[in-house]
Amino acid sequence: MYHTPYFKAADNEDVLAFMQAHPFILLCGTDTLGKPVATHVPVLIEERDGVLYLQAHIMRKQQHTRAFENNPNVLAVFQGAHTYVSASWYQHPQTASTWNYQAVHASGQLRFLNEEGLLTLLAKLTRHFENEANSPALVEKMEDTYLQQMMKAIVGFEIEITALEHVFKLSQNRDEKTYDNIINQLETQGTDAKEIAANMQQQKHQIFPK
Repeated sequence: MYHTPYFKAADNEDVLAFMQAHPFILLCGTDTLGKPVATHVPVLIEERDGVLYLQAHIMRKQQHTRAFENNPNVLAVFQGAHTYVSASWYQHPQTASTWNYQAVHASGQLRFLNEEGLLTLLAKLTRHFENEANSPALVEKMEDTYLQQMMKAIVGFEIEITALEHVFKLSQNRDEKTYDNIINQLETQGTDAKEIAANMQQQKHQIFPK
C-alpha cells in the first residue's frame, strides 16, 4: 500500500466507519513454508481499551486455517467501491487515466477461541448482521443439536490489530473543475461508480474549502 498524503482520510473515525461499512474482508497470511494463503470472511469490529479487534469464524481443517494456526501474523483487507476514471474527463486530458478506490489494510495477530468463545461470537454475529431482535436465524433460536453439529466444523478467532493503513483515492489531486466533471461522469455509470461519486461529493468541502 503506497502512501500519498492527499489520498488519506481526514481522521481515524473515517477509517473505522469505512471498515464497519465493508465488513466482508480478504484475510491473508502465510504458511510455514512461506506460501501465501487467503480466505474471504465477514468480521465484527470491536474496540477495547483503545485497541481494535476483528472477530469471525472459519472452517476447520482448511489450508488457511492450518496456516493461521502455525503463523498468527495476518493481514485483513477491507475493500470498498472502485472505478475507472478516464483522462478524457480532465480539464487537461494529456495525463494518464486512473482508478479511484478505497481500501484499508489491517495487520495483526490472530488468536483462536475456545468453544465458549465461539458460541459467544456466533451469537454476536447473528445479532449484528440479522439486525432484528426476533429473527428466527439468531443463534439462540437454533436447535441445540444443529448448533453443536455446526460448531464442530468451524473455529472462531480474534485478531488484535497492531497496524492500520489506508488509501482513499478519490481524485483529491485534481483541480476543482476536473473534480466536478469526474463526479458528473461517474454518476452516469454503474453502482460502484455512483458510490465513488457520492463519496467524492461528500468530501468535496474538505478538498476545496470556500
